[in-house]
Amino acid sequence: MLELRPTCEHCNKALPPDSAHARICSFECTFCATCVDDVLGNVCPNCGGGFSPRPVRPSQNLKGDNFLGKYPAGTQVRHRPVDAAAHAAFVASIKKIPPANR
Repeated sequence: MLELRPTCEHCNKALPPDSAHARICSFECTFCATCVDDVLGNVCPNCGGGFSPRPVRPSQNLKGDNFLGKYPAGTQVRHRPVDAAAHAAFVASIKKIPPANR
């Protein structure tokens, strides 16, 4: 079950469960679309993977109790601003490798 983390790990922008701007890597590192595009270059600073849009969990019980009421979004904030210079060097070393091949 995805945690649906509440904020961008870099800029701390709120990313509510229904946000279309949330991006996650395969380890659920969570960032806003702006940081993924403008700061991170689609490279996760924690694992080196790429990002995908985070799915939206239904807010209503549409089927089988699979909704926010039974499985609420996470509340633990993980604010870990990225060191721009260190990340730029990391990105340069792997940027030419497509995310699916990293």
